[in-house]
Amino acid sequence: MSRFTPASGLAHPIAQTLFPKLLRRAPEPVFGRERWETPDGDFLDVDLAGPDGGDPRGVLVVLHGLEGSSRSHYVGGTIALARSRGYLSLALNYRGCSGEPNRLLRSYHSGETGDLAFVLARVVRTWPSLPVAIAGFSLGANVLARWFGEAGADLPEAVRGGVAVSCPYDLAACAAWLDRSTRSWIRAAFLPTLRAKALEKARRFPGALDERRIRNARTFLDIDEAYTSRAHGFADARDYWARASSGPVLSRIVRPTLFLSAIDDPLIPREAIPVRALRENRRLLLEAPPRGGHVGFVAGSARSPRYWAEARVVAFVEQVPGALGHEVEEVAAGGRAGLAHAVAETQRRECIAHAAADIGRRAQ
Repeated sequence: MSRFTPASGLAHPIAQTLFPKLLRRAPEPVFGRERWETPDGDFLDVDLAGPDGGDPRGVLVVLHGLEGSSRSHYVGGTIALARSRGYLSLALNYRGCSGEPNRLLRSYHSGETGDLAFVLARVVRTWPSLPVAIAGFSLGANVLARWFGEAGADLPEAVRGGVAVSCPYDLAACAAWLDRSTRSWIRAAFLPTLRAKALEKARRFPGALDERRIRNARTFLDIDEAYTSRAHGFADARDYWARASSGPVLSRIVRPTLFLSAIDDPLIPREAIPVRALRENRRLLLEAPPRGGHVGFVAGSARSPRYWAEARVVAFVEQVPGALGHEVEEVAAGGRAGLAHAVAETQRRECIAHAAADIGRRAQ
């Protein structure tokens, strides 16, 4: 395990969050796009990139965040590293995120695990001899953790583990945090495209949505009331947040999963980090550095930045038992793959204790 040290001059959480989004010249892997038709008559666009050379040693599926895509900087950076280590990589574009509106009223949300299950089933059928790992960022981290928890021991055997970066474990807490007056810059980054997409749906499906309510949405509560909950079968925004949050299902995860959460994340309140769940489930590992922002983790320097989270994703994937074709270590209690030898129990406890201490100090 490596320790994260923020780049000189970029220690502030907003700098960590915005520097890569605004100034990074991220790698742009050459993707081959495929359109996978879904059972409900819609489609998912998936972008595939093979390893730099030779046969692939495994498959890494990458999930982007809210209003992201396969072109998001962290997706390109992670896939470039994975390809250099011999992995076939697949970037999933959620419905409506590939540059073309999807066909149905519904699109995607923080708890949409059905599409992920559909994609992974096809991945396993297409590459039956390869182990699979998943990396999720922000909203994608919640989708990953939610699916792992919902499926439990019923996950496809080929799926060996995952990494969740900047996971919003508690959607209600995060929405309340983001809707504060001091977080207007975050709402300004997301709500315009969320409103525009929802308005397009309202016009294409007359009577299904309240167009005026969508147009007037100024908070995450507003948009989740006006569109997300209505289009996806939830009673209201709070019902959606409760049923889609990953925190309540962490105890049911049986595959090795690394969570990277900066305590100073400006999008996720530190109180939402589920330290107790991590302490109680031996398959989970939390690394929670004091700095890092949201999907930032910029190390090195502004002139020569290094992206620590992406390196940790690939390193952890390589450590997960079976990911390199090694014999899988079994956990006696659950009969499922345990954490890699490199991620020892003492190290896990040290990370959790460090995170809990930091959260406690900052809450005082």
